[in-house]
Amino acid sequence: MAKSGAGRGTALMLSGKVAVITGATSGTGAAAAKLFVDEGAWVVIAGRRRETGEALAARLGDTASFAMTGVTMEGDVARLMAHAVERFARLDQREAA
Repeated sequence: MAKSGAGRGTALMLSGKVAVITGATSGTGAAAAKLFVDEGAWVVIAGRRRETGEALAARLGDTASFAMTGVTMEGDVARLMAHAVERFARLDQREAA
């Protein structure tokens, strides 16, 4: 996948950052996940639609991971944050779509 900063002589804006994006299984959230990956971030895609989220993570490659999450459920959010840290060793940014 081509990085948006590639070939322009500029650094990627989110290079090496770890982000969690909620509502990322469709629409704006999915677009944000793709943009973050294109800009060099590692991304955890959070949403309620497992098949869609897993497919998006697969399309985005090794820098993306899916965690099924209902953001109104405190336990789900705790598991989401733990997933991000377990998968990518830290968490730098959270984005809600």
